[in-house]
Formats: sequence, C-alpha cells, structure tokens
Amino acid sequence: MNFDQIKTFLAVARLGGVRRAAEALSLSQPAISNRILALEEDLNLTLFERGGGGMRLSRAGILLIPHAEVLEQTMNRIRSELVPSEMLEAVLRVGVVETAAESWLAEFLARFHRRYPRVLVEVSVDISVNLRDQILERSLDLAVLMGPISEYSVTNTTLPPVEMGWFKQAGTPDPDLAKTPVITFHRKSRPFQEIHAHLTRLHGSGVRVFPSSALSTGFELVGAGIGAGAFPTRALLKRMESVQVARFDPGWAPNPIALSASYLREHEGTLIEQAVKCFREVADG
Repeated sequence: MNFDQIKTFLAVARLGGVRRAAEALSLSQPAISNRILALEEDLNLTLFERGGGGMRLSRAGILLIPHAEVLEQTMNRIRSELVPSEMLEAVLRVGVVETAAESWLAEFLARFHRRYPRVLVEVSVDISVNLRDQILERSLDLAVLMGPISEYSVTNTTLPPVEMGWFKQAGTPDPDLAKTPVITFHRKSRPFQEIHAHLTRLHGSGVRVFPSSALSTGFELVGAGIGAGAFPTRALLKRMESVQVARFDPGWAPNPIALSASYLREHEGTLIEQAVKCFREVADG
C-alpha cells in the first residue's frame, strides 16, 4: 500500500468513477484501475462493488474513507510545511465573483506569485451560484463568492465585507432614485434582490432596477449618464476618474457584501489554505 494508491482510492470514491478520477489525476483509466486493484490485493479487501451502474463503495471501502483522509491530510501538511514556497509547483484553480475581481484580485495574484512563483493560478470570474456548483463538482479548488456554501464537505472562511455606495455621472445633480434607472449587480445576486426590494418599499413598484452581468459595464453606463449605480466602493474608487463618475448620498446605502473563501474540506492543509490567507491579507487592506 502506498500514498498514490490511497489518493487514487479517494479520487474514485469522491468522483464516483474511474473516468472522472482519471481526468482529475491526469492518468489513464487503466492506471486508475490498476492502482485500485493493487490496493485491494494488498489489503485483501473489496473496496468497490462493480456493476452496470458504475463503482460503488463496499462496506470495507466506506470504513477505509476516514483512515485514507487522515493519511491525505498528513501528506498535504508535510508538503505544505516542508517544501519551500519558492520551490512548490502546482496548479491552483480559483473562481471569484466580480466584486472580488474588481476590488483586489490583481493585488492577490501579485502577492501570491511573489510567495509561490512556480504555482500557476487559473482564474475564472462568475456569479456565486455557478461558483458554488463548480466547487462541489471539483472543477475549482477555491472560490471567493457571496457565501458561505452550506455543505458539510465545504470549509468557509469569512472575508472582510465589501462596502457599497451610490454613484452618478460626474458633474450632474444628485438623482432621484424614484425616477432614475438604477444599475447594479446581476439579477440572481443577493445585492440586486436587496436593492430592488428596498427601493420598492421606499418608492413603490415603479422603480427601475437594471442588472448588469459585468460591473465594468455598469460603471460605464453610470459614467455615460444612463442611470445611477450601486456598486462596491473599493472597486469603483480606483476607476472614478476614468469612467467620470462621482459618489452621492441618497440617505441610505445597500448592505455591505459578505464574501467567503470556500473550498472542500479534503483540501485542508494544502496550498489552498495559504491562498485563503493571502486573500484575507489583501482584503484587510
């Protein structure tokens, strides 16, 4: 029995089959099958029940899971604590909501690269509901989203809240939000729902709230005088001059955006935890 066999066993158990495990570990399907068979022979146990519906854990396989996870976490911590950061080679798949991307993603990437120059960070920007699914499907290693993700298998680290503010076209009078189009987040986002509900309570059902799938596009629309906007202040303060917008105060502000850095518990003790620490440092400012 060796660690490669244990890692392969966990991949098949978690992903539900040889094909997906082979894709995740960048191995051929025969290589995955051979590792599982070698582990079963060494333990003299049947770990999976094979059938037309695929591979399912046997009773012995279910009992092996917690022991295999302890070994995995130990190996992860050995690698994380003993390998110098400048020598560590890996691929880190990170997904972020646009609020994080606009506010401090560039600073995170620069700082993380200084610490781990040989780690390749693959970044995707998406809405929270999609990022949640990608974490659970294991197509992302880490997600910064409007969380947390309410699943036992996920570890959530709370990040500092992102303050929201109101913006208008520079050089114009403060707009009346009862009559002015309001441009803000994607329709499926929590901020859109909160802003729409609050404006409706204040001004009735005639308010107009328009979602923007890209905050950068929303910034441009406000700068062009199309409407007022509710956006993360840290993101827009960096771009106020270039997009010709100014802040204003209508007497209330949307709630700060609560973000969390979320990843599967099976990755505790790995490089992912170091990435979360780096995200928090940058978000703390």
